[in-house]
Amino acid sequence: MATWGLPCSCPLRGVGALISLATAVLLVHFLLHEFPVVPQGVEEFPRAHLQGVSSPGPQQKPGQPGAAPAQCDVPPDSRFDCAPDRPVTREQCEARSCCYVPARPGPREPLRGQPWCFFPPSYPSYRLHNLSVSETGYTATLTRATPTFFPKDVLTLQLDVLMETESRLHFTIKDPAHKRYEVPLETPRAHSRAPALLYSVEFVEEPFGVIVRRTLDGRVLLNTSVAPLFFADQFLQLATSLPSRHVTGLAEHLSPLILSPNWTRITLWNRDLAPTPGSNLYGSHPFYLALEDGGSAHGVFLLNSNAMDVVLQPHPALTWRTTGGILDVYVFLGPEPKSVVRQYLDVLGLPFMPPYWGLGFHLCRWGYSSTAVLRQVVENMTRAHFPLDVQWNDLDYMDARRDFTFNRDGFADFPAAVGELHAAGRHYVMLVDPAVSSSGPVGSYRPYDEGLRRGVFITNETGQPLIGKVWPGSTAFPDFTNPAALDWWQDMVSEFHALVPFDGMWIDMNEPSNFVRGSEHGCPDNELENPPYVPGVAGGTLQAATICASSHQFLSTHYNLHNLYGLTEAIASSRALVKARGTRPFVISRSTFAGHGHYAGHWTGDVWSSWEQLAYSVPEILQFNLLGVPLVGADICGFLGNTSEELCVRWTQLGAFYPFMRNHNDLHSQPQEPYRFSEPAQQAMRKALALRYALLPYLYTLFHGAHVRGETVARPLLLEFPEDLHTWAVDRQLLWGAALLITPVLEPGKTEVAGYFPSGTWYNFQTVPVEALGSLPTQPPAPPSPAIHSRGQWVTLPAPLDTINVHLRAGYIVPLQGPGLTTTESRKQPMALAVALTAGGEAYGELYWDDGDSLGVLERGDYTSVIFLARNNTIVSQLVRLNKEGAALQLGRVTVLGVATAPGQVLANDVPVSSFTYSSDTQASGRPDVGLPSAVGREGARSLVTLGHQLAAQMQGARGPHWPEEGGSSGPRGHSWRLWCDVVSISCFGGTSPPDSEAPVPTLLVPVTLPVGAPFRISWS
Repeated sequence: MATWGLPCSCPLRGVGALISLATAVLLVHFLLHEFPVVPQGVEEFPRAHLQGVSSPGPQQKPGQPGAAPAQCDVPPDSRFDCAPDRPVTREQCEARSCCYVPARPGPREPLRGQPWCFFPPSYPSYRLHNLSVSETGYTATLTRATPTFFPKDVLTLQLDVLMETESRLHFTIKDPAHKRYEVPLETPRAHSRAPALLYSVEFVEEPFGVIVRRTLDGRVLLNTSVAPLFFADQFLQLATSLPSRHVTGLAEHLSPLILSPNWTRITLWNRDLAPTPGSNLYGSHPFYLALEDGGSAHGVFLLNSNAMDVVLQPHPALTWRTTGGILDVYVFLGPEPKSVVRQYLDVLGLPFMPPYWGLGFHLCRWGYSSTAVLRQVVENMTRAHFPLDVQWNDLDYMDARRDFTFNRDGFADFPAAVGELHAAGRHYVMLVDPAVSSSGPVGSYRPYDEGLRRGVFITNETGQPLIGKVWPGSTAFPDFTNPAALDWWQDMVSEFHALVPFDGMWIDMNEPSNFVRGSEHGCPDNELENPPYVPGVAGGTLQAATICASSHQFLSTHYNLHNLYGLTEAIASSRALVKARGTRPFVISRSTFAGHGHYAGHWTGDVWSSWEQLAYSVPEILQFNLLGVPLVGADICGFLGNTSEELCVRWTQLGAFYPFMRNHNDLHSQPQEPYRFSEPAQQAMRKALALRYALLPYLYTLFHGAHVRGETVARPLLLEFPEDLHTWAVDRQLLWGAALLITPVLEPGKTEVAGYFPSGTWYNFQTVPVEALGSLPTQPPAPPSPAIHSRGQWVTLPAPLDTINVHLRAGYIVPLQGPGLTTTESRKQPMALAVALTAGGEAYGELYWDDGDSLGVLERGDYTSVIFLARNNTIVSQLVRLNKEGAALQLGRVTVLGVATAPGQVLANDVPVSSFTYSSDTQASGRPDVGLPSAVGREGARSLVTLGHQLAAQMQGARGPHWPEEGGSSGPRGHSWRLWCDVVSISCFGGTSPPDSEAPVPTLLVPVTLPVGAPFRISWS
């Protein structure tokens, strides 16, 4: 293709010498009108270019019989499907003016794999006209001369390109003549073009395309000219090339973190379905993050809520196919993966800040049939010394399974039982389904009667409430896009809260789920129920396990709004809880859409009690963190089927590092509360829970970072180490923030586990004593464990049944607190610091603290923020802000890992500490705490904030050589003899572990009594 700048007759080179001057003038006039170029004023935007016309060749009108196109020599991996709607024969394919080349003998698997019928390069698409400059970027008109094989093509479109920020490009393609449905989410609006862009934009005139390049290296991130643009009433298609095959996102699905580019089809249409590979599940997030060579990344978000397929192919390329709405595309330039996530959340909203108690251990079971059973479960947990913060109920508490009721048999004293939980420092969450019983006599059930009076339910074609079937039987479905429904829901929540003072809401079945197809009376036979293109939805139709697509809601049809149902209920529930309780809302939802994390958390649904589902939960948790939903977890030990003791132990160990930790299972499965198992199993689970509770101050600080800066809580290694290509495929480990690396056992019968350790020093966190600070039984001391000095390598770790491997990264300081049976109790315990020094003796950390439950603490400044910095054999704290809760915190112990030389003296605020211990093999043990003065001057301390952030940036940017595994046992799971090779020095070493990977950890343990709310200094020499 030729690049077009000023008017040019370059494609006609060699002809100009044979024509007259007059003819040349006429030709230039023709070119200016027929082939629009960069308009006047575009030279002010040198980053945008218009590319010329690719030769269309002979054009056959699609849908009419004709000869096969001549240009069918397209490489197999670069073929774009010309029959996405149904399998076609050669004759049917060629009637579409497409190429038909079978990939193998025999029939093609329907709509899967390499397409046999594909577009030739000459296939007609839209053509760009009237490109002009706007205040925010560009506008243009797109026209199509010939219709496609889908009905109701929109032949004239409007293109708007908005250069919103230096790292965010936004473009829309719409029908200028008719208003179409657009996703009703509030997004930022730019009023002028951003300066100093990280990207350039080019346009291909025919076939139309947008090309986005990274300015730094010219890499093409988006090129939509690779396949024809479709814009019919119920079929929109936009394809793009990809700069690499490494793509993640497009949730919710059961898959590895990095998606396969081998003709993978991902369907987005929210569905009540136990997680199954290859199926559409509970949520829809049309966003992907693509990794690029060198560690850069970019993201693309299609703001569209209609049913859609997204297809990845080996070219590499990606195709969006959606069934309605408009094409509303955001491109995020990063360039780091972390920046891509933040830029995505700048559009959708930052995650909400959960209450502190929401980070504790939650327990539920379908089958807690009475308050007597509930009390017994809580008592059993307490007797067995298991932390329990939040008790839950499934359907059991309801009267006839109806929302906002409780049965007067087993739950007659329900309000008193919840009050007892509160008195013990615990909290209570209950199940609420969206479907409201419609079967009772008039006046017998207020939620339905009042909803009917206010007109809040989704209606059918006759204007009456659509009636489906869910748990209570016949049900109506609230329309949460209706403002009247928000007020009605708030009233129902508040009225029930006045009876039963619950603390949070578990909103389930909100895809919405329906036990009959469409409605009790079926669905109309119309184009919304039977669209010309049906994505690969489980069940084969849009009605499967949900309500009629043509049903009516306040803002549009359910056809357009279906994927937003869970999000809109989460918004309504969050709002209602704020009104009812006046504190931070706690909502956990099954169904989600883009932006969900701004309002609520998510659990991954009805997972099976299996090792496969345990392993899949890791990439699922990582995926939702990348999507801005950090409060996420899977049902520990599994929901469906019977768990085993070993599986439940390993799941509890991993679940201790889910941001949201809940054990829950099905009525028909064996109970799986922690106290049900053998004493060794209980001891292992207790150890994992104690570790989580000790780390809650760090976890809470991570959630604060997510809430104010768009950071992730649980994160994949690729996010922290994008330049280390070995991290890209790691999805059986996870990081908490930048500091903690968790390597769980995900297979049965294993007492060792292999984990990848990026370059740096990693200390075994379980050698840090924490239980002695709290009220839980003290665990046996961990055996000595050497540090791992990694060059970027796989390491085989011991993993007996009572152990989950957790490693603390050198350069970080993690705040801890003594664990208790509840967070109410643990928040009163002494705090501690785990300090992991680099080889240069440096480390950095933060603590965020508030009352854990109030709204508006940031706006009022009612919080504590402390920065910790280690340097030159000294640990100092810098108090950024202090409130009364922070002033009450006491520091009881500091553990310093990596102190190279045994100190002769330790000072705390310039006062000698006689009870410190030092050990070179990590077997340090403390003596009784000694009270010390707390005053320390602020002189010279103000620079610590800046210095600390600089050090943190250095830690995050540290890189080193990689030690990939070659030969020996295949993959990271093996642990036999291997050949380890350094790709930098090109040298190899044979053995069972890499060279110099382990060394003793010299540890300094300093017991103190210092207020966290005052600057302190601890030094050794």
